[in-house]
Amino acid sequence: MNRKVFEERLQEIRMSEFDAGLYQQFYRAVQPQISALRGVLAELQAKKKERQWSRHQTSGELDDGKIIEGITGERSIYRRRTEQEPPPGAPPDKPKRLRLVLDVSGSMYRFNSYDGRLERSMEAVVLLTEALKGYESRIRYDMYAHSGEEHALELVRVDRPPDNEKERLQIIRTMHAHAQFCWSGDNTLPAMRHAITTLAGKDADEAILVVLSDANLRRYGISPQELGSILMSDPRVQAHVVFIGSLGDEANTLLRALPVGHAHVCMEVSSLPHIMQQIFASSLLQNS
Repeated sequence: MNRKVFEERLQEIRMSEFDAGLYQQFYRAVQPQISALRGVLAELQAKKKERQWSRHQTSGELDDGKIIEGITGERSIYRRRTEQEPPPGAPPDKPKRLRLVLDVSGSMYRFNSYDGRLERSMEAVVLLTEALKGYESRIRYDMYAHSGEEHALELVRVDRPPDNEKERLQIIRTMHAHAQFCWSGDNTLPAMRHAITTLAGKDADEAILVVLSDANLRRYGISPQELGSILMSDPRVQAHVVFIGSLGDEANTLLRALPVGHAHVCMEVSSLPHIMQQIFASSLLQNS
């Protein structure tokens, strides 16, 4: 019966058994983390302050419910519109907006045998797309990639998240193929500028940018100061960089030089749910 259901599922999404087995390899690698990240997403709360009536004020608009108190001489009979923090655990009225920007540069492919950076990025995509299923009311996301040739290669449209295993496999196949055959170079900074500019104008509870990078920036003359400046360039977007690869101590060196709380090192995909939890939690500490 299981085999029949499996074959019907493959036929439904037009996926071969080979492709299904390939996808399962990535899925099984992150299956425990999917559950962990879904737990994080379930606890997301609103960030935006809400305009509410504050009663018992000594000035403002007359509170109809306190007319009798006004006749008897009570002074606190007015109400005013004020911004109040949302109660803990309150779901956002508007969905949060998340953009994941992936590094698919040639160095990701070239040094994958060194530290598994490209494979880890592909696992991260499976982890995020699987975990975000069913949370569209809380968070809307898209995914872009950058390389020596591209600064905004669209992988996932915000209005068309991957619907099944075949579509998720296509995303990671595109990542692998681009990294394997693209020209050398680095477009990390243009990719970040493009993402921040795009997200800044979105009407959402908050906008969050997560950039995956292999930390191979010094080779292209990119300084931590430049990277940090872009990370903090627009208060409307909470921007973070996650170093998912490193030659020697490059990632940790960058981590120490970048704004605190906006840079992370992820050398094991199992740590990604915790990093995402940190990112969501730190954004709540920022002013709306």
